[in-house]
Amino acid sequence: MKQWNTTITAWLIFLPLIFLIPSAYAAEDTKERVEQVHAVLTLDTAIALAEQSNPGLAQRQAQAEAMSALPSQLGSLPDPMISMGLVNLPTDSLNTSQEAMTQWQLGISQEIPFPGKLALKQQAATERASASAFMTTEYKQQLIKSITSYWWQLFYLEKTLTIISSNKTLLKQFIDIAETKYRVGHGLQQDVLLAQLELSKLLNREIELNSQREQLVITLNTLLSRPTHTPIQLPASQYIDTTLPDIKSAAEILHLAKQNRPFLQQQKHLIAAAAEDKALAEKNMLPDFNVSAAYGLRQGNNLDGSDRSDMLSLQVGINVPLFADKKQKMAISQKNSELKQQQFAYQDSWNQVQAEIANYMTQYEQARQQYSLLNTGILPQARQTIASMLSGYQVNKVDFLNLIRAQITLYDYETQLWLSVKTAKTALANLEASVGKDTFYE
Repeated sequence: MKQWNTTITAWLIFLPLIFLIPSAYAAEDTKERVEQVHAVLTLDTAIALAEQSNPGLAQRQAQAEAMSALPSQLGSLPDPMISMGLVNLPTDSLNTSQEAMTQWQLGISQEIPFPGKLALKQQAATERASASAFMTTEYKQQLIKSITSYWWQLFYLEKTLTIISSNKTLLKQFIDIAETKYRVGHGLQQDVLLAQLELSKLLNREIELNSQREQLVITLNTLLSRPTHTPIQLPASQYIDTTLPDIKSAAEILHLAKQNRPFLQQQKHLIAAAAEDKALAEKNMLPDFNVSAAYGLRQGNNLDGSDRSDMLSLQVGINVPLFADKKQKMAISQKNSELKQQQFAYQDSWNQVQAEIANYMTQYEQARQQYSLLNTGILPQARQTIASMLSGYQVNKVDFLNLIRAQITLYDYETQLWLSVKTAKTALANLEASVGKDTFYE
């Protein structure tokens, strides 16, 4: 009976473990899968990470917030001045009740700019704050453009490395075939050496591309504000959108850019700010005011024995532009030139945007046509040619050098296919940054 109780106790202790162990493994497996999911860096994830943590973007956002706090400051009256003092004190006795004009005085004064000046200052600051906000948006779009470009470059390198791996396998097969034919007297040793040379070239190219990939990883991680050697794994090819859609006409895209490009909107607000500055310079020809009031407390008695009454002083002052020719008028001339400068800067920026859009549209259309030609025409034909030549070489109907050349040509075409995808996607990213929106698709 005692032995039976011991057995039951043991089962009660270990039975939960039987269920816990699979659960622990399942939890660990789930954790590994979650980590793998987080390790995959999609383009959308990369952009989201940059928007959250890029210090350059955060710096410009803070600058825009600081600029937004200026208008209310510049649109407010100067702080009033409160004064307190003792006036008309006789120096022979320092007695505050000896002279009738001696008084303790409490005063307040307020500077009042000519009506309209504060509003102009506030409006100019508001325009500059808006310009700063648009500049932040511009920086954000340029950051997205850079990340997109680097991401697709990384995609292209990984595709090329995969192609190299496949070609290495094929060349090793070619070497095996050439060695077999050489051993039985139906091949040449130079065929074996040629295949080995091409394999070595592929290995050298692989080293170069792996180095380029590592540099891209460092650059991309830096933009994402992560440790430079954080591993980056791209999604599987079937989850990456490589379609190249139709886009609108140049006239439509230019119209969208003129309305939406943050850089151009920034320039417009700077023009408006310069116009407000010019209007303020013109209004500075008019005087500002200073209004003050003081209350004087007097001690002592009058000759008739009555208490001396307190005194009230009121004063209004204005500034006189005596040196207007050298000061205010020159300021007007200066602000007028600054306004013209901003107007010319906008025109120059618009010309640059038009040139950018034309170049990116040309790059995209060229890359898209190349992709279509390679994918539907050249590559299928090249693969069929390789298969036919390999069969012919095995029965001594095709020269080995021609077979190797055909394989190298196929490798070039395969890499060109993914290069055209990378070029087209990069052109689209550049075009989106130039337009300011991605609404240019048909």
